[in-house]
Amino acid sequence: MTMTPTHRRKVSAAAIGSDEMLRTIGIVAALVAAALLGYVLSEGTYFSGETKTAKETPKTGAQWVAAAPGRVEPGSGEVNIGVAILGQVADVTVKLNDDVEEGELLIRLDDEEARARLAAAEAEAGLRKRQRDAEPSTSGREDVTKGEDNVFSSEREVIGARFELDAALTGKRRGEATEQQLADARRRLGKAQERVERERLSYAQAQAKASLPSPNQFESALTAARANVALAASQLDKTRIRTPRKGSVLQLSVKQGEIVSPSPEHPLVVVGDMDVLKVKAEVDDGDVAKIKVGQKAFVRSINYPGKDFEGKVTALAPTMATPRISARGPRRPSDIEVLEMTIDLEGDVPLLPGMRVEAFVRPDR
Repeated sequence: MTMTPTHRRKVSAAAIGSDEMLRTIGIVAALVAAALLGYVLSEGTYFSGETKTAKETPKTGAQWVAAAPGRVEPGSGEVNIGVAILGQVADVTVKLNDDVEEGELLIRLDDEEARARLAAAEAEAGLRKRQRDAEPSTSGREDVTKGEDNVFSSEREVIGARFELDAALTGKRRGEATEQQLADARRRLGKAQERVERERLSYAQAQAKASLPSPNQFESALTAARANVALAASQLDKTRIRTPRKGSVLQLSVKQGEIVSPSPEHPLVVVGDMDVLKVKAEVDDGDVAKIKVGQKAFVRSINYPGKDFEGKVTALAPTMATPRISARGPRRPSDIEVLEMTIDLEGDVPLLPGMRVEAFVRPDR
């Protein structure tokens, strides 16, 4: 069959199109193969048959079985400290980075009004006690009366000893008090607290007696007056903001003269123990079974490229929870829960609380 020029052009075009298609397919296949090879190399995943083993990072060769985003925290955690009442700051006794002792005074609010209320309540209680003592006591309530008197005096002793310790701790920081004065103040507060516990127990036992007579009007009036003293003393104590544990002042966002109010979202002082650092990381659901308490781990930070900070898994949360570190934007019903993991870091680590890190758990050997 003789082919016309038109037929030859059509056959040639078809052949050219077929060659181009084959070349395109070849290029696509090569790109896919290269991408798969790059993924395998970057993930460091090794296969033997169908069994998947630990992953290894190409740069350092460090093996790991699970990775999770984390956040650096002080070893004791961060203690957010605020005020319980509205008031004006009269004194800030610490500065940023100061080391503080347990129970040390951090902030003192203006207490003139609170002191006046306490003085008025104490005067009323004193009057009511004189009236009660001038009348015959109710028969059968002698132990209760004695116990109530002892509890009241011991509670007043605790308040005085606590304020004395505040002054000693502040004086030591400013160079105005000695270690001996501080030790004496601590000892007096400890004894006062022991006494108040004993007296409260004795008072409770006296009140628990069967067929206890009701108090007369003078005894009831004194009890009410002393309750007002306790309320006024509690209000005065709330003008003193103390740290519940030892550590360093990590954040301080208050100045003398400012008006402050209770706000859990905006603490005035953040305290943490910097002697040891830890990382709180959030493990995805698919990696939970790979992790146990005691496994070795390491963390990495973009602030220290190429450096691994060693540690150990010390705690795993008992239940899955909503992610807090890796959360971005509003959650959807399809979002997965995470397990909180705690890693204690080893040695002197230059990381700072609040830094975001990546945590890696090594294989359990």
